[in-house]
Amino acid sequence: SENGTRCVLSSSSEFPEGFFTPQERKDGGIVIYFIIILYMFLAVSIVCDDYFLPSLEIISECLGLSQDVAGATFMAAGSSAPELVTAFLGVFVTKGDIGVSTILGSAIYNLLGISAACGLFSSVVSRLSCWPLFRDCLAYTISSAAVLAMISDNRIYWYESASLLLIYGCYILVLCFDIKINQYLMKKFSPCCTCFTKAMEENEEQQPLVGWREESGPLVRQQSRTDSGIFQDELDYSQLSTSLHGLDEISGDHPNVFTMPEADMKRILWVLSLPIITLLYLTIPDCRRQFWRNWFMVTFLISAAWISAITYVLVWMITIAGETLGIPESVMGLTLLAAGTSVPDTVASVLVARKGNGDMAMSNIVGSNVFDMLCLGIPWFIKTAFINTSGPIEVNSSGLTYTAISLICSVVFIFLAVHLNGWKIDKKLGTICLVLYLVFTVLAILYELGIIGNNPTRVCGN
Repeated sequence: SENGTRCVLSSSSEFPEGFFTPQERKDGGIVIYFIIILYMFLAVSIVCDDYFLPSLEIISECLGLSQDVAGATFMAAGSSAPELVTAFLGVFVTKGDIGVSTILGSAIYNLLGISAACGLFSSVVSRLSCWPLFRDCLAYTISSAAVLAMISDNRIYWYESASLLLIYGCYILVLCFDIKINQYLMKKFSPCCTCFTKAMEENEEQQPLVGWREESGPLVRQQSRTDSGIFQDELDYSQLSTSLHGLDEISGDHPNVFTMPEADMKRILWVLSLPIITLLYLTIPDCRRQFWRNWFMVTFLISAAWISAITYVLVWMITIAGETLGIPESVMGLTLLAAGTSVPDTVASVLVARKGNGDMAMSNIVGSNVFDMLCLGIPWFIKTAFINTSGPIEVNSSGLTYTAISLICSVVFIFLAVHLNGWKIDKKLGTICLVLYLVFTVLAILYELGIIGNNPTRVCGN
């Protein structure tokens, strides 16, 4: 600090140097960076749509997971892989606060920005259930409060990081008994809470993530929140239908990724994306095809790794482009970088929202934030319990009060917005979330620039 002004490291210090000098970028090289940024957006979309979500669906089929539980666990973990990599980099490589700032700084975008995208970019109105959203919002509030309490003294001890792992373990335990807890709460509170009453009435009409048909008779059985648990012991996996992608017959093999689309615009996009399609085809088994169907866990892990790598390049390019255009570091962290690290969550949530799986989309949005808190706990615990046991980890907690108020308010606002909108995802909810996100972002930028509050910052060396 110097004369009350806080010095922060440049975002570009966390990345390798660009392939153009600053002057070359200003003379037109910045166009190349924007082309790479757009191509990385396209690559993330392809990975999510062709590999990540299909593998997630088969995992959900095998474990008998409902939409919201699948979104809060495997989908959240896979799409939050970049945050986990960033947290490890911050603790073991850069020794800076990049993990804390990235995860906490992008939390509001995850809640409000992605919810806005799901509402505005989805042509299907998705119905939501009360319990999954309440469960995930409560878990996120508890985990974020725990993180904020830990870094309030600028030190992280081993027992504090272990408590984060314990909180996430309790969250997973609740998910394991999710059906029974949901049934109990609906019976208990349905007389005084209309949303639970509506949930009970619409339970039989709710479209599940997976289902199967017994061909020997007319009975059609579908998994729902009322008639099945998290883990199913007796499933005829050969009859499972992949409803998320609209494949009616499991015996029919999925079309090859090299099949050219019929629409002209899609053909142009397909030709442009052919290099990344070929690279992904050679490195990831396509579990939508019968030959690779049993390799779904390999598909899930490799696609999560690809998502991390693509997101790293994306954030790297955004950082350099922002510096070239003269965007302040604080503004970059709260806008472009926050959105960049959350691209997988955004793409995955919008894709499933377009299929009408609203609970899965919302559980991924909030559940990925809960997983982000675990992303901080794992490297902190490894560092303090096994590598550097002599003392705690030092972190910078400036701006903690504003961050705490913003996180709590954003969780409350998203829950109230969904409730007031009749428990559905539509363009009205998307507009409300977009307005709230813009308000939070403007206030955060004004605070970081020192215009409001007493928190002036400058980039170190400037």
